[in-house]
Amino acid sequence: MTAMLEVKDLEVAYGKIVAVKKISFSVDQGQVVTLIGTNGAGKTTTLRTISGLLRPTHGEIWFQGERIDQMPAHEIVKRGLAHSPEGRKIFPKLTVEENLLLGAFARNDAGIRADLDAAYDLFPILGERRKQPAGTFSGGEQQMLAMGRAMMSKPKLLMLDEPSMGLSPIMMKLIMSTVTELQAQGTTILLVEQNAQAALKLADHGYVLEVGRIVVKGSGPELLVNDQVRKAYLGED
Repeated sequence: MTAMLEVKDLEVAYGKIVAVKKISFSVDQGQVVTLIGTNGAGKTTTLRTISGLLRPTHGEIWFQGERIDQMPAHEIVKRGLAHSPEGRKIFPKLTVEENLLLGAFARNDAGIRADLDAAYDLFPILGERRKQPAGTFSGGEQQMLAMGRAMMSKPKLLMLDEPSMGLSPIMMKLIMSTVTELQAQGTTILLVEQNAQAALKLADHGYVLEVGRIVVKGSGPELLVNDQVRKAYLGED
């Protein structure tokens, strides 16, 4: 089976500092795949490179059989790969609905209104407060908005960077259940998450990054019981 996303020997540098050191991994259609690791491991850099915001110094990225690592970011979005970034990056002065519609910037089809309604079904609070400035939302509500905005591009693969960062346990649980729901609806997901336990519980496959390298990989259930992962990331002895 051909992977939906293939990352081959990816290396990314900031000047002389190599942040990602020739990593390779793949994401099959319909999967949730997670990248876990400490701050500075290279997780966010990897997602930013896949989405076209950074250029690799070595390696290749293939999406649905097409090489994308030299494409501009908007062309990558058009091909069905969306990125909900770390820190949410919503537009605080725009309304909820305006933020969502910006997620459809690359589309000109007739389905935008239906997908807007689908975003409101997924996150009812967004529909209830659609005319409210997004900057007045809590962190958890802004995360819902960031995910809804990414879904407005109608992605085949959704990349989520630290969706639970700074959220309460209740809100984190809601965001993670939404990831499961999106997978059930047919969206493939690449998840970067500091809460390793939450990520591995819903992941089909996982990769552990340390200082730019993949050091452990396996299925979600395998990594949950892996001694190295438990000691380093799950707080267990």
